[in-house]
Formats: sequence, structure tokens, C-alpha cells
Amino acid sequence: MKWRKLNRIIHRDLGYFFFGMTVIYALSGIALNHIDDWDPSYIIRNEQIEVNDLPGEQSKINKKKAKEIASRFVGEDDFKNYYFPQPGQLKIFVEDGSIVLNMKTGRGTLETSTKRPVFFEVNYLHYNPKNLWTWFSDIYAVSLILIAVSGLFILRGRQGITGRGAWLTAAGVIVPLLFLLFYL
Repeated sequence: MKWRKLNRIIHRDLGYFFFGMTVIYALSGIALNHIDDWDPSYIIRNEQIEVNDLPGEQSKINKKKAKEIASRFVGEDDFKNYYFPQPGQLKIFVEDGSIVLNMKTGRGTLETSTKRPVFFEVNYLHYNPKNLWTWFSDIYAVSLILIAVSGLFILRGRQGITGRGAWLTAAGVIVPLLFLLFYL
């Protein structure tokens, strides 16, 4: 078998096999690039709330009362715990969120979070959850190198690595180096 034919087979088959991994890492990479703009794994919602009959004193709030307050805004079984982070403030932990109330005014915030569809799962995998996944990710990384190198030799002549491809490859190496020089 000629080396060019073997090169095409390696490039093609690795590209097909790792299609899913490439999409996973591309999506999670985009999400993680913008982590300062949004939470890539969760949708956080804040809602202003008010409790009109909130006792003004901490001593009048026990677990039963905190649970009753929480049940007004979330499911009855969603209550987890409560505490007073500072004088005059009540914080109630609920499933996937929390309630923070001003004891004097009864006003506060209900914060809830839900998993962001698709992005939660791809970010979970991107963060490398288990040992077997580490091995698979390493194999993928090596395969990306093979895909990149084999791709250089797919075309021949003016369109290949000895012609137009050389210029594009050089540009593709120079651009990250320029960013590296700029940021360091």
C-alpha cells in the first residue's frame, strides 16, 4: 500500500471516529472561552420576592417556619436548611437554589439554577470526570495531532503542502504565536 493511500485512510477514519469528541470539545471550548459572560453549565434565575408575615426576630424562626416560607416559592420537599448569614438576614437553602430575605422588610431574592441543556453535559466531559475518560481524551489528543499532520499531505501540487497549503499552514502557526507574544 502506498503511503499516500494509508495517509488518507488514517486521516479519514480518525476524522470519522472522533467526530463526536471534536463537537464535544468545540462546544465546551466556546462555552469556557466566555465563562466571564455566562455560566456555561447552569442557567441562574433571580426573582424578587416578598414575605408579608415574616417574623422580625431570628428567635421566632425555626426549621418548621423556614420550611413553610420556602414552600411558598418552591416545592414542599425542596427545603434543605436555613441559617442567618448576618443579623437581620435569613437564608434558606432549597433544591437547586436559595432564598435570601431581609428580616425587617420581608423582601428578598429567590435564586434558582437549572442545568443548561447540552452545555452542562459537554462541560462535564471537558472537565475530565473519570480515569477511563482521561485515557480516551489522551488518545483523542494524539489522534488530533495525527489528523492535523496527515491532513497536510492529502493534496498534492499547487493546492498541497508544497504550494498554497504551505502558506496556509504557516499562517495557522504564526497567528497563535503572535497572540502568545502579544499576551505574554
